[in-house]
Amino acid sequence: MMQRFQYDNKIVNAYLMATIVFGIVGMLVGLIAALQMIIPGMNAAEWFTFGRLRPLHTNAVIFAFVGNGIFAGVYYSLQRLLKARMFSDALSWLHFWGWQLIIVAAAITLPLGITSGKEYAELEWPIDIAITLVWVVFGINMFGTILKRRERHLYVAIWFYIATWVTVAMLHIVNSMAIPVSLFKSYSMYAGVQDALVQWWYGHNAVAFFLTTPYLGLMYYFMPKAANRPVYSYKLSIIHFWALIFIYIWAGPHHLLYSSLPEWTQTLGIVFSIMLIAPSWGGMLNGLLTLRGAWDRVREEPVLKFMVVAVTAYGMSTLEGPLLSTKLLNSISHFTDWTIAHVHVGGLGWNGFLTFGIIYWMIPRLFGTKLYSKSLANAHFWIGTLGIIFYAIPLYFAGFTQSLMWKQFTPDGYLVYKNFLDTLLQIKYAYWLRALGGTLYLGGALIMVYNVWMTVKAGKLVANEDAEAPALDKAEVISDGGYWHRWIERRPVQMLVASFVLVAIGGAIEMVPTFLIKSNIPTITAVQPYTPLELVGRDIYIREGCYTCHSQMIRPFRSETVRYGEYSKAGEFVYDHPFQWGSKRTGPDLAREGGKRPDSWHYNHMYNPRSTSDGSLMPPYRVMYGNDIDVASIAAKIRAMQTLGVPYPEGFDQQAADDLRAQAQAIVERMEADTKGEIKADANKEIIAMIAYLQRLGTDIGKTAAK
Repeated sequence: MMQRFQYDNKIVNAYLMATIVFGIVGMLVGLIAALQMIIPGMNAAEWFTFGRLRPLHTNAVIFAFVGNGIFAGVYYSLQRLLKARMFSDALSWLHFWGWQLIIVAAAITLPLGITSGKEYAELEWPIDIAITLVWVVFGINMFGTILKRRERHLYVAIWFYIATWVTVAMLHIVNSMAIPVSLFKSYSMYAGVQDALVQWWYGHNAVAFFLTTPYLGLMYYFMPKAANRPVYSYKLSIIHFWALIFIYIWAGPHHLLYSSLPEWTQTLGIVFSIMLIAPSWGGMLNGLLTLRGAWDRVREEPVLKFMVVAVTAYGMSTLEGPLLSTKLLNSISHFTDWTIAHVHVGGLGWNGFLTFGIIYWMIPRLFGTKLYSKSLANAHFWIGTLGIIFYAIPLYFAGFTQSLMWKQFTPDGYLVYKNFLDTLLQIKYAYWLRALGGTLYLGGALIMVYNVWMTVKAGKLVANEDAEAPALDKAEVISDGGYWHRWIERRPVQMLVASFVLVAIGGAIEMVPTFLIKSNIPTITAVQPYTPLELVGRDIYIREGCYTCHSQMIRPFRSETVRYGEYSKAGEFVYDHPFQWGSKRTGPDLAREGGKRPDSWHYNHMYNPRSTSDGSLMPPYRVMYGNDIDVASIAAKIRAMQTLGVPYPEGFDQQAADDLRAQAQAIVERMEADTKGEIKADANKEIIAMIAYLQRLGTDIGKTAAK
């Protein structure tokens, strides 16, 4: 018996419009950040510095642009694949507005310096809780729709949606565990090596299960639709799905090669990263071969052009990523702009172009009209492609240049480029070309905005699209006939559980020994907790996003130990909540910065970097010279640290403020004496706390041997 119902296109359109708006915003912020790296004067205000805008850019692009794109595609495809309207219109809109409010909260808090200091997970604990609740709403709505479906089998795209939902929930909850200090401040529950492992287990798999698996689901739905061809291989899609979700979760440690992470964990990351090539390329080939017999249409249809380049970029990124996880290539690429190029081939090519293709395919159908201009869509394609080329290729050259210059010695055994700044100035041309590429890419997106606007004007939203399908016989749902994989395709709950088990295995095997086996993180008796003033300085360091340009991890390479000092040990970081190893060196490593330069150097450098480092691209941080140290919060911070196991003496929270003031005054007096009265600093200002933190870095090592 046929049943009549309606698809909810209104919610799909809302997500599409949010995707377009936040896409432009995220790209614009990225372009500004790129220009700030070559024009320091563009760091025009406290809330407008690179260190604060860079996390805003990554969050806007990942969670606002790509996130809304995921939800638009899922809400559109899920209804049609299941022959059912979404489970609840109210939940759909609660999900939509909840997600947009989270994005707005991020856009407000990150420029204000309210951050946890963990890459791709910078949002503070109240927003993290909101993300969890909204994600649960999405899950209820999705699974409610699956359970009331009129279609017997779950199509491959839905497998990826299910795995995405359960894995993102697990990643977010585990990585976000923190001890709140106040409404806008918390400390990660993990420290040092453990925090690094959890963070990059999350960070790598945020790429895997937010930027990849849901987009693979969208590829499996929209690419066959746009090409009017079936998926090339059903069996290959089965292998692609199960192998990908099992293997991906193990690969996070490849972000931490040559670090203080235990060697066995690094090796696991390498092995599973190499294994990732097979399922990733299986998925890419399944997508491209779906176009068999439709290549003539690719030349004519801009939608297919975008999708072909997107899937190709996915293949390139998923080959390059495993190769970069080998120790040989990682020793060259890590901390350089090579990694930035690699990430943006995936972001701009895979996520960006697939999103553009889906927008061009869906908008005419939602509004019952034709695309306003194929010519403009083709222009967008070629301009965007040029943007990717101008963005990525110069940064590849920059990455090679950085690594070679960092490692180059004279015949007498001295570093050729001892001054780190020499390297940065050598690649400044690449940063200009990167900005040109970003401008082209943004320009193409603005052409899309006009094209979409004119298409929308010519049509009318089909808010509730009529549809009909036969009612599903419940007996058929549990029937086990047919291909062996059909069993789990008809059982969404079992698929959810199986997906969770597969993704949980890798994380548990890598993390549990690191947390429970004490010998994996040997202690160093000389390493002591930060003083109250140093702790405040560290919080300011995190607030200003200094980790986006500076690392605190000296690798066991001769070039690094000669340049920076003794290589980093796991026991050095046991009181670092969160860790600050960084992932990019636009500035030098700071792990052994303490005691290398006088306090007055740091005082002058933070006020005007070019006064101490001619040609520096670092922005000034004059706000620290005007802001008073937040003494009132230090007692709560000490108590939070004690809760996390940092061994401050009992009752230390009550004397912490006096300790802070005494150390600050000592620094001021020392600076005044060293400069013969030229610098008369105010002991109450944030710059003094920052100096205290920088002068502490690495000074514990050498006092005693590891036990």
